[in-house]
Amino acid sequence: MALLVGLLSRSPAIAQGKSAPITAFSATVTSPGSELSLISHPQDYSGKLLAAKTTERVKKIVSSVSKAPIILDGRELFLLSQAGDYPAEFRAEWINTQLKQAAQSSVPVTVKVEERNQLPTILLNDQYLLTVTQLDAIDGMTATEQAEIWAKQIQQALQQAQQERSADFMQEALIQVSAMVMFALALHWFLGHIWRQYIVSGLQRLMPVPAGSSPDSHKLMDVLLNLTLASARMGLWLATIFNITNLFPLTRQWIYRLTNSLGATFTSPILTLSQNDYTVTDILILMALLFGVVFISGIATNLVKSRILGLTGFNRGAQEAVAVIIKYSLIILGTLVVLQIWGLDISSLTILASALGVGIGFGFQDIAKNFGSGLVLIFERPIQVGDFIEIGTYMGTVERIGARSTLIRTLNNISIIVPNSRFLETEVINWSHHNPVSRLKLPVGVEYGSDMKKVKQALLDATKDHEGVLPFPAPQILFKGFGESYLDFELLVWTKEPSKQYLLKSDIYFRIEELFREQDIKIPFPQQDLHLHSEDLPLSLSPELERLISRLLERLGNQKNGSSDVIKNAERDRIERD
Repeated sequence: MALLVGLLSRSPAIAQGKSAPITAFSATVTSPGSELSLISHPQDYSGKLLAAKTTERVKKIVSSVSKAPIILDGRELFLLSQAGDYPAEFRAEWINTQLKQAAQSSVPVTVKVEERNQLPTILLNDQYLLTVTQLDAIDGMTATEQAEIWAKQIQQALQQAQQERSADFMQEALIQVSAMVMFALALHWFLGHIWRQYIVSGLQRLMPVPAGSSPDSHKLMDVLLNLTLASARMGLWLATIFNITNLFPLTRQWIYRLTNSLGATFTSPILTLSQNDYTVTDILILMALLFGVVFISGIATNLVKSRILGLTGFNRGAQEAVAVIIKYSLIILGTLVVLQIWGLDISSLTILASALGVGIGFGFQDIAKNFGSGLVLIFERPIQVGDFIEIGTYMGTVERIGARSTLIRTLNNISIIVPNSRFLETEVINWSHHNPVSRLKLPVGVEYGSDMKKVKQALLDATKDHEGVLPFPAPQILFKGFGESYLDFELLVWTKEPSKQYLLKSDIYFRIEELFREQDIKIPFPQQDLHLHSEDLPLSLSPELERLISRLLERLGNQKNGSSDVIKNAERDRIERD
């Protein structure tokens, strides 16, 4: 099927639908993507052959034609369209090569426009460079006008490219680089100084951290402030590096290629949902919006917890449970709203939800189990924030119940992260459940023969006037039995602060030792007695050992006799002097 498509010049007669000569090209339609084939001999046709549909057809062709950039040293000069069977990329590649060779040459360049075959042609040093067609021209401009503009752009770009390759320019550029680096270093230090002196203190006044908050809140605020400062400094150095690389042709080309590659990566469709294509940029925008939903939900929850729930009189565990419910409700509602605004049909998520369900069934079983356990902990409340619990070998206070795990702070101020499922699968000792009043057992052993009444009174006196021991129920003394080397007693006391039980036991034991020492009550230690029922030991000694023992006994006897004589003589002399 043959089709004559005219490329119209700017003519009032044609614009009014009147007959006027136009320049046209013969076009043979061979495929949807090839609707215009350029021939070297233009022909004149009457305007009667081209009705109003022709103008619309040309506009559609111009809008559908692909374009390719003309680039010199990393600077984009203009966009070039296809010409007949020659794709725009093919034309642009050849022209870019010619411009690069001219820029690397030391010969002065001359760019001018001539008309060849009734089409404007741009010449570079009297050599053919490109032919400008009406498809190349922007709306409201003829091909000749467009060619004149492009010729000036090419002339200026080539002169600048040759100048940037000169020795004088390199010296000036190195001086500019040094100045930029020095300025960036000074601004880097200045940002840190201003940040510490003014911005940090200002933010702390605007968003103060409550005095009773955990140390993690202060650490989080410090991390956010340091991260913001690091981001500002990173932006400073990225801008400096960009300006430095923009000075030199080679580095500017690298930056251009890098940005084009990144641009193609972020603008290419990678996901199709509901007949809509989504690029990496779209997904990043969605992630940013979802992050904003989570962030705003957290801020709103904290405001509700501090301004509203704090005035209700609920305990800490109930406040945390309500806050968690509010937070996740806001996140779910905000996510649905963001997906609608983003243009995603919620009904299309059924397939994604099915795939997610299969993935959870195979690869995310533990995460799903912990998440479900977290919901059970929130609604059933076997443990709450602030409870003092013991699970396995861990003992501490519950600081946070999350969707997947629970944070426990031990008595050594160590954070232990326990999966939520463990609280439903193993036994948990909750010292604070419903009533924090708990009874503590203190075993005490005394020596056999001790006065039982004194021991009992001393143990009771050790618990008096201690702020951690409740007067009611009163402390009790139990005599548990006779041990191997001690009399076994057990002191029972009640306290309302089970998290301080180790300090309480230590204080009471110190007091017991002091009272036992005052009343001469002995605390035994393990010992064993050896009893011999026969005086003659059935031992057989060798003759040599018997002789050696006999000599040793004789020597000891002689020394004893000599010592006795000396003592007797000394006593006699003392009596005579008296």
